[in-house]
Amino acid sequence: MDPNLHNSAPAVVVRDLEKRFGRFSAVNRISFEVARGEIFGFLGPNGAGKSTTIRMLCGILRPSGGSGVVAGLDIQRETEKIKSRIGYMSQKFSLYEDLTVEENIDFYSGIYRLPPEKRQARKDWVLDMAALREQRQSLTAILPGGWKQRLALGCAVLHEPPIVFLDEPTSGVDPISRRRFWDLIYDLAGRGVTVFVTTHYMEEAEYCDRIGIIYRGELIATGTPEVLKTTLMREDVLEVVCDRPQDAMGEIEKLKDVREVALFGRGLHVVAANGEAAAAQIRGELDRRGYRLERVARIEPSLEDVFVSLIEARDRSDQPLGEVAR
Repeated sequence: MDPNLHNSAPAVVVRDLEKRFGRFSAVNRISFEVARGEIFGFLGPNGAGKSTTIRMLCGILRPSGGSGVVAGLDIQRETEKIKSRIGYMSQKFSLYEDLTVEENIDFYSGIYRLPPEKRQARKDWVLDMAALREQRQSLTAILPGGWKQRLALGCAVLHEPPIVFLDEPTSGVDPISRRRFWDLIYDLAGRGVTVFVTTHYMEEAEYCDRIGIIYRGELIATGTPEVLKTTLMREDVLEVVCDRPQDAMGEIEKLKDVREVALFGRGLHVVAANGEAAAAQIRGELDRRGYRLERVARIEPSLEDVFVSLIEARDRSDQPLGEVAR
C-alpha cells in the first residue's frame, strides 16, 4: 500500500454503527476507518457480523444506528450513489450460471451502464485478468470454483470502482485458487483500489494491510497483523514438538500454568500465563509419561493464537478492546 494514500480522506469511515434484528444485535456500535488503497480484512467466525456490516456499507441493508461514509457518501442517505461507486462480490459470486462467461460480462456492463466505447476494452481486461479468454463461450455453471471466483471479481470491478467489497470471496475454493485470487487483489490495490474483504481464514488475514477482528457483533481489535501478534497477545506461546502430540495434548492441558493447547503442524502450541513455568511443567510431565520430547520453546504467536486469545478475553470481559496503534 502506498503510504502517501494516508494523506487523503479515508475511503471508509464508520462511527458507532449498529444493526438490530428485533432484540438481537448483529452489529453492536462498531467504529473504524479504512485508508484509500488499503487492503482491510474483516476477520471473524461465521455469525460474527461480517456480512451484515459489509451489506450496510454497500447500501444493501439499512443501519439501525450510527453513521458511515463510503467513498465520501453517507450510507444512510446516499445508498444508490454508493452502489454506483463500489464493487461488491458476495459469497455466492453473483453470477448467472445459465449465461456464458462473455454473456455475464456483457450483462454487468449494462448494469453498470458502461459507455459503449469502453465495453470491449473492459471485457478484454476481465477475460485476460481471469484467464478465461478460451472459455468465453462456456456456460458459467460448468466452470470450476476458482474460475467462477475470478470471473465474479472481474464483473464486480468492470466499472473501475475506487472501492471493492469482497464478502468471503474464497469460501469453498481450493488453496491454489485462493492464492491466485489474492494475487488479483494485490494487483487491484497496486492500482489504488481500496479492498475491504471479509474472511474467516487466518492465513488470508495475514495478507491484509490491516485487520479488524469482529466477534459477536463487536469489533474487539484492529491493527496490522504484525502489531496484533506482537502487542495484543497477553500470554506466552510455547511450541512443543514431541512424539504422539495428540495424546500429549491431554497431559499438557491438565497442567496448572497452561491456558490452552492446540495441534499446530507437527507439534503443539501451548498458551500460558507464565511461559517459563509452563515449559518446566511440560518437560517434567512428558518425561514422567515416557514421551520423546524434541523441543519446548517460546515463539512469536500466530494470528490464530492471537485470535483465540482475544476472543477468550472478550468472553471474560464486558469491555471490548480498543484500537491498536499502527
